[in-house]
Amino acid sequence: MDIVGPLEKTKTGNRYMLVITDYATRYPEVFPLKSIKARVVASALIQLFSRVGFPKSIVTDQGSNFMSELLKQVYKLFGIKGVRTTPYHPQTDGLTERFNQTLKQMLRKFVVDKSDDWDQWLPYLLFAYREVPQASTGFSPFELLYGREVRGPLVLLKDLWNGGQDCVSPTLIVDYVVQMREKLEAMGTLAQEHMAEAQKLQKTWYDQKANTRNFEPGTQVLVMLPTDASKLSAKWQGPFEVLRKLGPVTYEVATPGQKRSKWTLHVNLLKEWFSRSRDAGAFMIRKLEDEEEVEAQYLPISAPSCLSLSHLPQSQQLEIQRLCDPQVFQRRPGHTNLVEHDIVLREGACPKHMSHRIPERLLEALRVELDEMLAMKIVEPSKSEWCSPVVLVPKK
Repeated sequence: MDIVGPLEKTKTGNRYMLVITDYATRYPEVFPLKSIKARVVASALIQLFSRVGFPKSIVTDQGSNFMSELLKQVYKLFGIKGVRTTPYHPQTDGLTERFNQTLKQMLRKFVVDKSDDWDQWLPYLLFAYREVPQASTGFSPFELLYGREVRGPLVLLKDLWNGGQDCVSPTLIVDYVVQMREKLEAMGTLAQEHMAEAQKLQKTWYDQKANTRNFEPGTQVLVMLPTDASKLSAKWQGPFEVLRKLGPVTYEVATPGQKRSKWTLHVNLLKEWFSRSRDAGAFMIRKLEDEEEVEAQYLPISAPSCLSLSHLPQSQQLEIQRLCDPQVFQRRPGHTNLVEHDIVLREGACPKHMSHRIPERLLEALRVELDEMLAMKIVEPSKSEWCSPVVLVPKK
């Protein structure tokens, strides 16, 4: 679970959302909250537990409301194990973090005029999300939780076409329970297979840029931590000493002079620190030559008049020469009257002028290019208010 907010205050006083997702079924629950105090979070959890029962474990970040003594007592009373993510590493609870992003995008697109009633639209957005098959499992969250498809708009439309006739034959309660268990077991097996394939694919993409790193106790490291000026900006700080390795990717680091004397951090927030050695206090000085400026290509260059095909057999050279018709493949573009395109402007729209400066060293080449396009009648002079400046983009 995670907290989203603060958002714009609604008419009922809600400013936050408590987001809870089930890792097995991907089923989300969202509770609008007026505050994020531990007492309010515990009350929302009781509402959830009354419907689905007590979970064995809950993954959260290290927010003060999740680390409070009240929530620890709730966990102890209901036999729940609290799992904490490492600081500043939201990937540990990636499923909930990704759903938070999806939920905010849905709210942003749905709430257009007024944003002070977003809590009233949450049930509708959650209904739409829960009935869509999830990419990792291959089933919708509703189907994995209840073992049947949700009776949504498409089912209502089908019933309307069928004249409201119910085609389901009456089933005994015992038969229904047995069939439901068999169906849930089969769906669970398929979901695990889909999830294993999806995780394998995600790991393949992640490993392409990932490097295995290991730090021994006593190693000096730099730590990526937020600055005192802003929580949103972070920089490498240190060096600090690695105290011990807690897991494959988790380390305990001593951070004297910080808010905490030691941190439990993910390996992605660490990098080894190397000290600069000095010989007898002398500095090594080296002269650096000025780097030559690489000329970026902005305008088209002349293509070679003939192709170099000496590396190909004679038969392939003749074939390519027949294909490369000089009337078709040439530097200057041609004309066509087969397609016409009209730009329809929005009623009442006003032209907007933006300023883009052309580098002085490119002005002469740009004039030559414009003169050539005018001569070929690709462009024509215009004094329209809907003018647009030339924007030069460098090409590799």
